[in-house]
Amino acid sequence: MNSDLITAAPPSLPPHVQLIQMGIGGWVSAVVYHAARMKLADHLADGPKNAAQVAAATNTHAPTMHRFMRTLAGFGILTEDEGGRFALTPMGEALRSDAPGAAWPTLMAFCGPTFTRSWEEMPHSLATGLTAFEKTWGMPMFDYLGQHPEEASQFSQAMVGVHGTEPPTVAAAFDFSTVTTVVDVGGATGNMLAAILSHHPGPRGVLFDRPYVVADAPALLEARGVASRVTIEHGNFFDGVPSGGDVYILSHIIHDWNEAQCLTILGHVRKAMPKDGRLLIVETVLPPGDTPHQGKLQDMIMLVFPGGQERTEAEYAALLAKAGFTLTRVVPTESPVSIVEAVPV
Repeated sequence: MNSDLITAAPPSLPPHVQLIQMGIGGWVSAVVYHAARMKLADHLADGPKNAAQVAAATNTHAPTMHRFMRTLAGFGILTEDEGGRFALTPMGEALRSDAPGAAWPTLMAFCGPTFTRSWEEMPHSLATGLTAFEKTWGMPMFDYLGQHPEEASQFSQAMVGVHGTEPPTVAAAFDFSTVTTVVDVGGATGNMLAAILSHHPGPRGVLFDRPYVVADAPALLEARGVASRVTIEHGNFFDGVPSGGDVYILSHIIHDWNEAQCLTILGHVRKAMPKDGRLLIVETVLPPGDTPHQGKLQDMIMLVFPGGQERTEAEYAALLAKAGFTLTRVVPTESPVSIVEAVPV
């Protein structure tokens, strides 16, 4: 998740004002989510419209729609002219369902009822260490997504929206020039693998994930011009992973699962990789102490939804040692994530 996507109130404000602004941030989220839900930006894509025109197209109440769009204009998403017509600003253009950056599917995935209702059960997570999502919906998050293909697709696209700036920084920070085959375990749409192969012409890639998760991958890989260098393999990393790679990547995988599940995944990777292979874990590595870091909020997201956690370098070293790896170094990138490199013992 990009650090600029998570902001607190300006520290120059009095403490009580900062707390209030943090607490009422959900009001803004609700307004923007409902603009996304009705695809308001799509309705304005062909030019300015007044509230009555938008209301007719969205089956809403025209006077109320004027108030709603006036609020969005106050956010900088729309602009209103003297005749009462509303048009998209550059920010509003980014809210279109087909706009680059994946803002629309990200808002649909994270701000809708599936996720917001889970936050209401956070006391359950704090009391038990278990996921609020499972208490809310009766099953683990990824099982739920497997049964809801539209939401699963939005979630996969949201991962591009939230983590989209990271893959190029990973490709630039690590030397893949001597690598023959990169296996992206749990690579979803192939966004990370595409960035690496685009930056380094030598390696080939294997994209490995469940069938419903990789459904959007062929189009993305084709659009990035690397489809001919990627083999897509279907499977579950709790059952095993493909052999034959000299570098294995786990990007935003380890933080999703509890320790026992992480050790299972890491065990399958260790079994599949050669003795001289390398494992690259791409995650936010938490700084010690009070240092502000967006990964600390992500840690709460991991608690409430999939049941995993973010880790410090020392915690990664301990986890990897239990799985038969040695942490060799942590490579920073120009984004919030780092590359935790490990080799088999």
